[in-house]
Amino acid sequence: MIVSDSGPRADLTWRQSPLYRKQRNVSQTPSDLSPGGRRVSELFSQLLHGEISRRDFLARGTALGASLAMLQWLVRGAQTVGAAPHPQDATPAPSAAPVAVAPAVGTEGKTRGQDGELKLLFWQAINELSPHVANGTTNVVASQLVVEPLLRIFEDGSIQPNLLSEVPSIANGGLNPELTQVTLRLLPGVVWSDGTPLTADDVVFTHDWVIDPANGALSIQPWARITEITALDELTVQVRFGQQNFNWYESFATQQLGTVYPRHYIEAGGDMRTAPIGTGPFIVESFAPNDQVIFTANPNYRDPNKPYFSRVNLRGGGDVATAVQSVVQTGDWDYVWNVQLEPELITQYLDGGQGQIRAVARTTEERLNFNFSDPRAAGPDGQMSYWEIPHPILSDAAVRQAIALGVDRELILNQLYNPNGERITPNIITGNPGWESPNTTWTYDVGQANQILDAAGWARSGETREKNGVRLELNLSTSINSVRQKTQIIVQQNLREIGVTIQLEQVDAGIFFDSAPGNTQNLNHMYTDINMFSSGAPLSLPITYVGNWTTGGEGAPNIAQASNGWSGTNTQRYQNPAYDAEWAQLNGGAYATLEEAAQSIIRLNDILMRDNVVVPLVNRAAGSGSYAIHNSLIHGEDKVTGEDNYGSQAFDDGFWNIANWNRSEPVDR
Repeated sequence: MIVSDSGPRADLTWRQSPLYRKQRNVSQTPSDLSPGGRRVSELFSQLLHGEISRRDFLARGTALGASLAMLQWLVRGAQTVGAAPHPQDATPAPSAAPVAVAPAVGTEGKTRGQDGELKLLFWQAINELSPHVANGTTNVVASQLVVEPLLRIFEDGSIQPNLLSEVPSIANGGLNPELTQVTLRLLPGVVWSDGTPLTADDVVFTHDWVIDPANGALSIQPWARITEITALDELTVQVRFGQQNFNWYESFATQQLGTVYPRHYIEAGGDMRTAPIGTGPFIVESFAPNDQVIFTANPNYRDPNKPYFSRVNLRGGGDVATAVQSVVQTGDWDYVWNVQLEPELITQYLDGGQGQIRAVARTTEERLNFNFSDPRAAGPDGQMSYWEIPHPILSDAAVRQAIALGVDRELILNQLYNPNGERITPNIITGNPGWESPNTTWTYDVGQANQILDAAGWARSGETREKNGVRLELNLSTSINSVRQKTQIIVQQNLREIGVTIQLEQVDAGIFFDSAPGNTQNLNHMYTDINMFSSGAPLSLPITYVGNWTTGGEGAPNIAQASNGWSGTNTQRYQNPAYDAEWAQLNGGAYATLEEAAQSIIRLNDILMRDNVVVPLVNRAAGSGSYAIHNSLIHGEDKVTGEDNYGSQAFDDGFWNIANWNRSEPVDR
């Protein structure tokens, strides 16, 4: 029996952290997304062209019956596409937004390297540093010390320049009104860590590299929307899209999608997986995959006083509990990524007094994923889970529906997560009221699950059902982590009540999330029936994310398989022509307004939920949104409420602001 009884003091320490924000459980009705018909669309058009202020837009929109959450999302969308400013709007457009919005507490008067060594722990080991091909989030996060995107998306959805001198907008001429052309102006004076200037040729080269199937880039979808990319001069790139593109920025923002690669280095044979060079604040001194990366300060970093640490020791592997203890109890380390830990252990460990645990629930969903192919049947070249060989059990919609009904999600939330900040949601696309479907529900109903299986011909034969000689026995695989193992046990016990036998498999996280083509235990191969992990939409308009369940057309190029080096993002081998057609409309720019695009995302979510493609378990604080941090990195007398420069983001991950990290007090180790 799994129990959780968090004590009051440390429990409040966790929840009252300034970085702990409750995930709003927004109640929506279908009218939230299409009130007033074309009238809201007309208001939005006026907002885009600077004809009305944001205040007027919100006031008039609510008068038409639109929800404030939806209208605020549209305002952020208007800023995203570079809407012309209205004189009454006090806040400037993105092109005029200050770059110095990144947290920078305690940096005044500090110089490069003065705070010595920074020690980081990842219980999921790092095995590569090339974000465009990295499968595991840990690899993407670790790469942030070295390589960078052109743009960043902040917590409020606003876009900020990183390697650009300004954010393209209609107002500054960087975007055309049709959203089919963007001009990127690089920040002058930026050099790669080897001293070579960053130029427009590097951006063009990155595009060509990503869309080349031979490189197996997981970020290919947004870059493939570009129909023409040209270096106009050393610092200017012109990009054209075949259709209107609300997500024009997607190829240039966030670490996994928008990172720029050095043309000269790769063409000379440089290895971006294990020895990358970049424009970021650190360089790689040594890298032992699945063990340790040592970084040192980049002598050619564009800010002469940064970074404030001279050296970073990033150690991977082990378990999350021991890692957290090393920060908040013993104080031997400075930071732990992704604190997926039982609440009672968090309470216990915080008594050590050496650090804090902070969490933000965002768009990440811990989930069960069904394999639609047969992991035991060999396809071409002996590959298992081949997309043209259907799963003998999970291809039956009744089985998937019964499993979804038979899992007690509330028990998982209450025993293994924090019900005051994390929640159950019936959607896989979650965390943003603009595209959170109001049409779905979830329930735990063992009786109904049994009735569905009975009606589908899965008869009881002892504890396990069977049909046509096939026993209802399935494997459930996930990474090694105490919360996930306990979740597995709950799922196993739940499904036993409906006659489904579950065998549990655990894989080291460094292997489970490793994208190497020869690794048959990773999530891309999915040589199992069901797996469990978490992911979430990384952008304010998640077009690429919902593309993870498309086939890609003839030959299913988006399905992970041997022919594409297992780089296809559809790892479940899900095939639905209606889903493909809807996503093609969305991705192709067929929808004229953000409202219509949001409705499309909701329809895609609803297809996935209606087909029970995944079972959403908990909308959780995950990855870089949940971390342990040493008190010496927190500024202010009260370490519980003090500020750090971590800068947790909804649309980017990890160490994007590590150049500003610094110590508030010395440490003696």
